[in-house]
Amino acid sequence: MKKRFNSTGVCISRKHYMVDISEKLEQIRELIDNEFYFTINRPRQYGKTTTLSELVNLLESEYLVSSISFEGIGDKIFQDEEEFSKVFIELLSESIELTHEEQSKRLLSMVKDIHNIKDLSKAITNFVRNSSREVILFIDEVDKSSNNQLFLSFIGMLRNKYLARELGKDYTFKSVVLVGVHDIKSLKLKLRNEEETKYNSPWNIAVDFHVDMSFSPKEISTMLQEYCEDNKITMNIKGISEELYFYTRGYPFLVSKLCQIIDERFNKDNKIPWTEDEIRKAVKSLNEEVNTLFDSIIINLENNHELYELARRILIEGEQVVFNPLDPLISLGLTYGVFKKGEDGLEISNKIFQEVIYNYMISKMNTSARNMSLYNIKSSFIKENSELDIEKVLRRLQQFMKEQYSAKDGEFIEHHDRLLFLAFIKPIINGVGFDFKEVQISEEKRLDVVITYNNFKYIIEMKIWRGIQYHEQGLNQLSNYLDIHDLKKGYLLVFNFNKNKEFKEDRKNINGKDIFEVYV
Repeated sequence: MKKRFNSTGVCISRKHYMVDISEKLEQIRELIDNEFYFTINRPRQYGKTTTLSELVNLLESEYLVSSISFEGIGDKIFQDEEEFSKVFIELLSESIELTHEEQSKRLLSMVKDIHNIKDLSKAITNFVRNSSREVILFIDEVDKSSNNQLFLSFIGMLRNKYLARELGKDYTFKSVVLVGVHDIKSLKLKLRNEEETKYNSPWNIAVDFHVDMSFSPKEISTMLQEYCEDNKITMNIKGISEELYFYTRGYPFLVSKLCQIIDERFNKDNKIPWTEDEIRKAVKSLNEEVNTLFDSIIINLENNHELYELARRILIEGEQVVFNPLDPLISLGLTYGVFKKGEDGLEISNKIFQEVIYNYMISKMNTSARNMSLYNIKSSFIKENSELDIEKVLRRLQQFMKEQYSAKDGEFIEHHDRLLFLAFIKPIINGVGFDFKEVQISEEKRLDVVITYNNFKYIIEMKIWRGIQYHEQGLNQLSNYLDIHDLKKGYLLVFNFNKNKEFKEDRKNINGKDIFEVYV
């Protein structure tokens, strides 16, 4: 069987190219060996189920490992305590049937005597006490049932058994690992009757889980090394791994998906060494896709206006937000994978998600922008040599802003200034070009847009007018940025919200760089 890259479901080492996560597995094993209970909570498609599968393989020679999931069994069982308790034992039995047939049969023989959670607790005690090995329990997809009172009572029972075991008064699982998107420790269990409001977490015994499940460039290289060996090619594995990490920050699905795009779309019939340019093309291809991960990101933003606004302030306005995981809104964004901790505070978690969110915000802007399509017809801006006429683009944007918006629209423009430009230029470069946006954290809150179109590259800097001093500093910064990209010409789009502003253009030579400015 020829191996391939996989971006759906669990990864299997005999079928798929996989990152070597052995160091992560050993860190998790140490928690299990030390009898800890914990939750592996990470965003969707973050390799949780694959990690669980690899853990089972690692541990099953020493422990009796039961890995179950409540996904696909329906909601009905969570309405009846007896049915739930019986199904749990049946799931436990099925999960060990292939490797521990006698133990599996012993579990099934207990089902007839189980009628409630208390009976289930006794069955677990009996099973663990008479097992030839210590028992580990993994429960995947706990989010499917975590909002159900019966499930919370169940893990509350596991907590009570854990505490009793520590005092030598009960037998229970050596380690229990709950896997899902949300941290179960944050859920609350009503301990008294419904008239009272005293709550407590049913999983407050769990230790914090700090294992970094993202892929480092070094880990990504292990997957590429195997791919190169199988296909008898040589490529700059270190450089390609770092480029993949640059765009994904090691988000497992994104890493695998980019590799899959290059291998199965770009190089399907001819296995050749990858280049960094192919990574960028794969990023563009991925950003044009519709998939469940991107849908999830957008749905979470759409369903929470405050989360959307926080993402907009960070992404569009360049606002520096202090990283505080105790803030409920920030915590929610971290849970969904929208945010991460960056060097300067809270950041969008990776450049691909940045682009997904940009595109979503731009699409919303397109529906509210006035007659924009009359101004940004693509053919109007393409030169004979297939180069973009950026000066003409900026002049037409200026004309659009002048003719379609008045002083009374000032608040709207100030709130959506950068998005208006991004929405304006999107259909012009779409299909051929690629725009890469980078927020510059500074008092000016600049947003630099690097556009590649055919074999040409353009840098457009957007900033708000804050006086001549800041403006001159910005010109020098743009000049330095052009140096980094080895370009002689750059473009500056200045948003001026003063009442006496004028729509104008200018051209300056800064340190030998030709800078074309347009004010709107």
